[in-house]
Amino acid sequence: MNHVAGGREGLEYYPCRYGGSRVLFRGPRRKLDGSFVAVLGGTETYGLFIADPYPALLERLIGKTCVNFGCMNAGLDVFLNDTEVLNAAKGADVTVVQILGAANMSNRFYSVHPRRNDRFLRASSRLTALFPDIDFSQFSFTRHMLGHLQQLCPQRFAEVVEELQVSWFARMVRLIGLLQGRVVLAWFAAQPMPDSAMPDHGQQALFVTREMVDRLTPRVDAVLDLTASDRALGRGTRGMVFAEGDSPAAERLMGPLAHQEAAQALAPVVLELLAATQRPATGAGLRIS
Repeated sequence: MNHVAGGREGLEYYPCRYGGSRVLFRGPRRKLDGSFVAVLGGTETYGLFIADPYPALLERLIGKTCVNFGCMNAGLDVFLNDTEVLNAAKGADVTVVQILGAANMSNRFYSVHPRRNDRFLRASSRLTALFPDIDFSQFSFTRHMLGHLQQLCPQRFAEVVEELQVSWFARMVRLIGLLQGRVVLAWFAAQPMPDSAMPDHGQQALFVTREMVDRLTPRVDAVLDLTASDRALGRGTRGMVFAEGDSPAAERLMGPLAHQEAAQALAPVVLELLAATQRPATGAGLRIS
């Protein structure tokens, strides 16, 4: 899968779209007829710099088509605002949903780009009133903007975090309700699920806490903690494929062993749910760590 483009060695991701969607997912493009598993997520699911991301590995382990709906820097808005993507995911027997952060989605304080959810577009009057001392035109990315606000005034910033958490939970409930097959929530990250709403801004799923995920458990068929092991993290960028200039970006992501661990943990759960597709859903909300 290696290729050289413009003198830069990297991976060929075969970016593709489904239906009339304008969202680019990792390819090659898959047929959506028949039985399949959908995997919704962000950069980690897309598998940036990873030759075989966990959806591809899961497919090999279970012998069932797994469609990678991972989108770079995605928030929940990518999936909820795109009818084509939702319709595609609705056809899956099982949908694995990577737990995404609460920062990259539009809310009462600010708006993000509808497809590139990490892009900050504008502050609302509510946010400018809360932070009248900030020129929001200086920000292009949500993470940069939020980190600056937290540093400036943690007390005022707490109001923003509360709004993001409320919005995130409501949208997760909506997304789960729209999916028609069995649903698995997957925490796939380098760090464990935090108990605090104020994590380090290097964390992948900003402002999502264990308590928030626990509240969703009765609405889904399983919740899996796929936190990468120390062994996987200790390998750094070994096995990743990237151009020399992309080294800083690669160092912020999990490597191939983390993806292997995730696929191996997912496989028995997804197989069990596929076998149960003919049985009524119980809403048992199984948590598997």
